[in-house]
Amino acid sequence: MTLTQLHYMITISKTKSFNKAAEALYVSQPSLTSAIRELEKEIGITIFNRGVRGVTLTNDGAEFLQYALQVYSQYEMLEEKYIRKVNIRKKFSVSTQHYSFAVKAFVNMVRSLDTSEYEFAIKETRTKEVIEDVRNLRSEVGLLYESNFNRKAIEKTLKTAGLEFHHLIDCDPYVYLWKGHPLAHEKSIRFEQLNAYPCLSFEQGDSSNYYFAEEILSTNQYEHIIKCNDRATILNLMVGLNGYTLCSGIICEELNGSDYVAVPFEPDEKDGSDVMEIGYITRKNIILSEVGRRYVQELRKYLGLPTEGGKEQA
Repeated sequence: MTLTQLHYMITISKTKSFNKAAEALYVSQPSLTSAIRELEKEIGITIFNRGVRGVTLTNDGAEFLQYALQVYSQYEMLEEKYIRKVNIRKKFSVSTQHYSFAVKAFVNMVRSLDTSEYEFAIKETRTKEVIEDVRNLRSEVGLLYESNFNRKAIEKTLKTAGLEFHHLIDCDPYVYLWKGHPLAHEKSIRFEQLNAYPCLSFEQGDSSNYYFAEEILSTNQYEHIIKCNDRATILNLMVGLNGYTLCSGIICEELNGSDYVAVPFEPDEKDGSDVMEIGYITRKNIILSEVGRRYVQELRKYLGLPTEGGKEQA
């Protein structure tokens, strides 16, 4: 196994084509094909499925790719630092469901570091993309929730992706709406009170599976529902249409503004499916980087949890 072979494999996985990879690598296709066959023979697995529509990774190939990416990225860092003498910025990325507290913790972490030494990234995105980002090492940490309703589906997906869930906090559901909403001054809100107003939900793309919804009680029958893909749009629709969304109740006014309120939601039945267990995901058997540990500490501090003496690990 050589670094060249790993580079070839990574390029093929990105382009999904031996032809395109050969062009990008400036090698002949027969040479590329031969190198991959030799690699597959050496490690004893088939890396790619080859078809008329291109190539796709096998399950074994997808798992091998994760290790190859780690090895090759470390090689590139060594080459940049010691061969090309480039000052390398440390990278840290977070992928999260649409939680303002996750962004606030990120802000606090960045403020505590010298940004000239780092390349930071944070992405609010769909549930499956949070999982895929951590699986493919695009992000070191992902934020999402589990509940009695979705736990089996989420845990199965995480297990297949080689990831694990680290519990942070349990949250009862709240109705999130703007201060001018007719229900904004209620002490609690029941489901039937919401029938006249549009429910705002983060769309999950091709994944229409209820188990990947960001909102609790996603199987309820809503009279009116509008799907969005960003937090700013949902806030605008709350004002423009008297819309609402169901959330954890952990709201950061510094980022979302003070024109919104979270009112306790009163479910018809207390069966545990309405409790959001918010946590972060990482790859299995991996120790978080120094920046990753600092981010988790900022999450814990914002949520009012013990920081465990700075020893938080994955």
